[in-house]
Amino acid sequence: MRILSIGEVVWDVFEDSTRLGGAPLNFAVDVSRFGHDVVFVSGVGKDQRGDEALKCIRNTGLSTAYVQQLKEYPTGYVQVSTSRDGDHSYGIHRPAAYDFPALTPEQLEAIASFKPDWLYFGTLQQTSCTARELVKTLIHWLPETRRFYDMNLREGHYTTELVRNLLEETTLLKLNENEARTCAGIFENAPSAADEFCGWMVGQFGLEGVCITRGAGGCAVHCDGEYIESPGYQVDVEDPVGAGDAFAAGFLHGRNEGWALKKTCAFANQLGALVASKPGALPEWSLDEIDE
Repeated sequence: MRILSIGEVVWDVFEDSTRLGGAPLNFAVDVSRFGHDVVFVSGVGKDQRGDEALKCIRNTGLSTAYVQQLKEYPTGYVQVSTSRDGDHSYGIHRPAAYDFPALTPEQLEAIASFKPDWLYFGTLQQTSCTARELVKTLIHWLPETRRFYDMNLREGHYTTELVRNLLEETTLLKLNENEARTCAGIFENAPSAADEFCGWMVGQFGLEGVCITRGAGGCAVHCDGEYIESPGYQVDVEDPVGAGDAFAAGFLHGRNEGWALKKTCAFANQLGALVASKPGALPEWSLDEIDE
């Protein structure tokens, strides 16, 4: 596949560590490890965090040619807190450099020539007018490119109107159980049961498919008229941050391989569980580890 991913680069600041992340970056790195061609678009600051982020991204093998470095805005970072139940809350510091992505006319031409099969985006960065306009421009330039929307709602960093607009531009949607409940609450007539919700979303927004991730519970997926619930894999969780992004990479890879939906979901669940068993949102992993 040829994939264009646009979104945030952030440092996740925990009580005991600081780790590079951002869902679009995590996804881009994970899907590139399958051998797919990935262009990643974002921004970092001209600061120590920005320099370190660029170095870390390059070390994953991903190009930083489309990651601009801005002196006007700092590199993004997120204060991550964990509750006793293991749930995460995020203190997101903005504005940040990723809020102001830009492409030169030459870069737009290069991306058009690249002819990506998929354009990946989330919600957080799209609350920035600059980022929103860039995605609209990319959609205009890439009319044949399908769009993967990984919802990733963060409290205080989305609106119902924005989510609806992004869904109207979406081909394939991924969201978690909490986000599905949120959508069922904000969209009139949306049912709450997973199978009915997925079918309603597909019909309402003309989607190719919907994936609901359930953590250790696996996933519920409606694609190409087929609905299945795929069980998760039990692991000792080291760090759940990035597991959903790995799931997205595994799911898109499986669809590109032409696998049956059951195999695709199982594979995506395996990769998500593997990443959750390791520290950081971007741990090293191999295909052999997924099989194990």
